[in-house]
Amino acid sequence: MTLTVFTGGTIVVAARADGSTELTEALAIEAGRVVAHGCAALDLASQDGAQTIDLAGGTLAPAVGEGHAHPVLGGLEAQGPAVREAKDLAGILDAVKTWKQQNPSAEWIVGASYDATFAPGGRFDARWLDEVTGDTPTVLRSWDYHTVWVNTAALKAAGITADTPDPELGRILRRKNGAPLGTLQEAAANDLLANVVPAFALETRVSALEAATLAYAEQGTTWVQDAWVDPADLDTYRVAARTDRLHTRVNLALRADPANWREQIAEFIAVRKEIRALAHPRLSAETIKFFVDGVIENHTAALTDDYADTPGDRGLANWSEDDLTAAVAALDAAGFQLHLHAIGDRAVRIALDALEAARDVDPGRDRHHVVAHVAMLAPADVERFAQLGVIANFEPYWAQCDAVMQSLTIPHIGHDRDSWQYLIGSIARSGATVSFGSDWPVTTKDWRPAFATAVTRRDVTNPEDPTWLPDECISPATAYAAYTEGIARQALAHDRGSLEVGRVADLVWLSANPLEVAPELVPELEVRGTWLAGDVTYAKN
Repeated sequence: MTLTVFTGGTIVVAARADGSTELTEALAIEAGRVVAHGCAALDLASQDGAQTIDLAGGTLAPAVGEGHAHPVLGGLEAQGPAVREAKDLAGILDAVKTWKQQNPSAEWIVGASYDATFAPGGRFDARWLDEVTGDTPTVLRSWDYHTVWVNTAALKAAGITADTPDPELGRILRRKNGAPLGTLQEAAANDLLANVVPAFALETRVSALEAATLAYAEQGTTWVQDAWVDPADLDTYRVAARTDRLHTRVNLALRADPANWREQIAEFIAVRKEIRALAHPRLSAETIKFFVDGVIENHTAALTDDYADTPGDRGLANWSEDDLTAAVAALDAAGFQLHLHAIGDRAVRIALDALEAARDVDPGRDRHHVVAHVAMLAPADVERFAQLGVIANFEPYWAQCDAVMQSLTIPHIGHDRDSWQYLIGSIARSGATVSFGSDWPVTTKDWRPAFATAVTRRDVTNPEDPTWLPDECISPATAYAAYTEGIARQALAHDRGSLEVGRVADLVWLSANPLEVAPELVPELEVRGTWLAGDVTYAKN
């Protein structure tokens, strides 16, 4: 590979979780790794065949990672109605109507991600969709992907009637007479529809994945955690890898099913072995995903105490504590990294309890397990992440008091627990590893506005928006470290995350230094180039 020397701008060698930074004036890479800094790098620029890149006053920094996302789902959203752009309920219906008119031969209408705040309590009626879809079965996922809104034809196709019981881990919202309303939550949203909604063609899925990884490369991202992979998804990745259509690295988190996880262990081991045998530098399958609970917005996150607006309701834990502990122990013993979705405070606690029990069986082994989202954390559990060596993966864009927070989240949990949310600053100060993700397509995959939110705890596009829980703000360096050093640990990649000599040359060239400019300006930073192990994956024309 060509020896390349970068100069003429700010070069961030590392941003540390403690808020410190390391800079240099020049950097050289060769054969996919950083080989020199400063004067030593400038001396290499005179070698025959060396390439010099003038940063033109911009900033070169470690490339960022994505700690929790769903790239295939995100890419596929473009195949359905543009409901995400809708500003109200009428806008959703208009988008569906337009898509149906443009695709008159479609046997189903499948889309995402509608805003659940557009109907009181997130209760969407099938009859509203019927007005624009007629007898074409229609399934729309909400932006949290834990809830779907369906029309009458889809209910009929799935055989869901007043006599259909709620699945064990899901809910069918109903009318007063017991008939299904048209809103399905958790297992009801997934399992009851799984066998009737037609799958996208393989090439469509591969194209969606390619588009997603290209978009990630364009924003300076070089590693993505796909946080929900079922057996039907594997061919998408096999084909993408074999045809060189992955433009970032992707690690697959295979979903553990509470009903048959014991039978899955051999399958998981076989998949890991197969993906390792491919030896593709941009694809791995080292992780197992657990959905410990649901989400606060539809009352399925598992809480220790009752929801404030539904006495007696503490949400839906997808796993019993005994089964979770047993499954975590077995998959930990099999050498997998574990990635546990935990939103409610009870879910976070039982996730940590299970990880602690697994550690105690074999306390000498280094682990890199992840609890993702950590949306609601009891203060008593803050120190446990550092004590157990567990990575706290936050989606920092959520750490603002937006419309969803005001109209759904806080009314559901009550103001007495409002201050338990997204305790990024507390976890970082405790010494635990923090990594950042987006949960795209739930919210934007763009790390820049999410970075700004982590630093300010507010909507930086609105000067009037107050800081929410200011003690949980973090420094720009700490925030960038969560996208780099924290991600490197989560990615099981100890030779990435900084630009120290010998590290893998994952680089992003930005128009300015995100550690120095005002947070409000970070979302506008231009990405001029991205390198993955020294290879250009994006170059601005």
